[in-house]
Formats: sequence, structure tokens, C-alpha cells
Amino acid sequence: MVKKKRFANWILDVGDGNISSAVGDESEVEISDYLLITTTDDPLSHLVDFIYPNLLQNMSDYMYLQNRTILAPTLESVEKVKNFVLTIFLGMKNEYLSSDTTYQADENEDVQQEWFTPKFLNDIKCSELPNHKLTLKPGVAIMLLQNIDQTLGLCNGTKLIVNKFGNNVIGAIVVTSRNIGNKVYIPRMNLIPSDSGLSFKFQWI
Repeated sequence: MVKKKRFANWILDVGDGNISSAVGDESEVEISDYLLITTTDDPLSHLVDFIYPNLLQNMSDYMYLQNRTILAPTLESVEKVKNFVLTIFLGMKNEYLSSDTTYQADENEDVQQEWFTPKFLNDIKCSELPNHKLTLKPGVAIMLLQNIDQTLGLCNGTKLIVNKFGNNVIGAIVVTSRNIGNKVYIPRMNLIPSDSGLSFKFQWI
């Protein structure tokens, strides 16, 4: 608890500009040694080991997952961490591919569907959607990106452990929120990102 409070106070100080120094047009923040992983031979492996020690042995411990997470600054970094963690798990990979199409909305009524090839749509990456190819293994943790059923605790940010795979559905166990331990099924669904950086609408299935 003391370490968490110390870290929280440090984050607040960074946000308030209390511990930064100006270097030209940028701000420089000194990070304390206790927050650093100093090994450099394989930094990603050491990061995962630091946050998730004995990962495979503790995956059935819900509190173990509730108290740990890795935050990354970019989607590219998220993908690197995800791909590395997948190599730790045993079992066969299960791959799910999305079917992306343009979505006819009022603000893009002049958009012609043929302008956007499937490859172009499949390569779009944004924080509101999974990648075109979703690769999973039994036992891996996933997080919902949409509200599905609040009564079952299936809300944006809910963590689950995958345990079953179907053609259009994924079976999982809830490991956060008030419904810890519930077995649920996540179906394939239509998602329409609201990313303001896109000049058109498309739907992910």
C-alpha cells in the first residue's frame, strides 16, 4: 500500500509539473530507480516477469490478475507485449478474422464503398477495436472494449480468462467486477468505431 501511494503521488507530481525541468520546448522528468527495470538484455521479458511473476502458475488466481496490468503508450507497443505473452502460454493458437466494411452514415453519404479495399480496412488500427486478426490461446486474459451486458458485469474494461473457442463465440471466465468467476460467452458482434481521426465510418464484425 505504501508503494502504491508513493507511486500515485509521483504520478500526480508529474501531471502537475512539480518534478519536471524544461529542456528547450520539452519537459524532462527524472524517474526514480525504484520504478525502473534496469536489465537491458531482454527488457520486454523482464517487464512481463516483473508485473506477472510465475504467470502460468497464477492464472487461476483472480486477485493476481486484478492487481496487475501493463500500460503501453502506443498500439504498436501493446501488440508487442501481447505477442510476447502469447508465446508463454501452451496450447494451440486460435485465430479470428474480422470482416470490415464501410458504414453508410449521414456524414459520409457520398463515400463509395469501392474506394476502400478490404486490405485497407483490415489494416486500420484504433483503440476502440481489436486488430483484424485476433490470436488467442486457452488461459490468456482479454479485456472487453465495449459494454455488452451490464447485469452480467460485461462492461468496457472487464477482464476475462479465455477457456473455450467456437467459430463465432468465445467462452471465458470473468476475473474482475462483482461477477468474478462467472462463465460467459462473448459472441461475434458488429462494432462501429467513433474515431474522429477517420474521415469515414466503417464497421468491424
